[in-house]
Amino acid sequence: MRSAGTGLPHPALPPVLALPDTRSGGWAIDPLNRNRSLVVRSGLALLVCALLVTLCYFFVDRPVAWFVHDHVPSSPLLVGPTLVPPVLWRLAPWVLILAVLWRAWQPGRRAQAVVLALPMSLIVAVAIKDQLKWCFGRYWPETWAHDNPSLIQNGAYGFHPFHSGVAYESFPSGHTTIIFSLISVAWIVWPRWRWLWALAAASVIVGLIGSDYHFTGDVVAGAFLGSITGAFVARFALPGSATAYANEEVRNKPDSTRPALPHTSR
Repeated sequence: MRSAGTGLPHPALPPVLALPDTRSGGWAIDPLNRNRSLVVRSGLALLVCALLVTLCYFFVDRPVAWFVHDHVPSSPLLVGPTLVPPVLWRLAPWVLILAVLWRAWQPGRRAQAVVLALPMSLIVAVAIKDQLKWCFGRYWPETWAHDNPSLIQNGAYGFHPFHSGVAYESFPSGHTTIIFSLISVAWIVWPRWRWLWALAAASVIVGLIGSDYHFTGDVVAGAFLGSITGAFVARFALPGSATAYANEEVRNKPDSTRPALPHTSR
């Protein structure tokens, strides 16, 4: 099953998401149905996220926070990965500017769309995350700045919707949102490195929870937020099908048993 005009195979889709392609005798992808499918799947993911966060709030967050406080010593191995997301956040606007200039100066290269999509996903996800922090207003596990109330210091626990200030910014996790907004795009574009993306995500998650920087539910919400944002950015910012970038890796991988895919213009 190949996409019209590119010769690259689309991933297998259920019949409801495909239309007959009378020119090739196969199936053509209906862009409108693909967009709707993404919206529906994202809505279902948000419901799953809400359920997991609720379970964490009542049964997981407090026991884990107290266990970490009492039994897990601070370690550079835990803290180190958590220092990376803020650096990526500061680099994102500059990468976006350079990508725009590159595309204006020398348009038409496939890599430009990827370089644009990565900082776009991060910036959009962080903007949504900031609004959600204000909407939910959750206390932190521990006290970090300005003597903020926290579970460990004075038993402060819970959500306080529409409260602003550093004391109410635990949910969702911004560090997790940043790393997943990038990994979700990279997961689509470079599938052969998915083990590396999973390792990077896991190191940040373990560092945040293992240092009592965030509740488990905060990290769950940040992971869903970053992933959904990245999926939408990959769908609309990458020309054609985002899977074409993954297929490009297959095209370039030597395999004498695999028939060569037809060449496409860049």
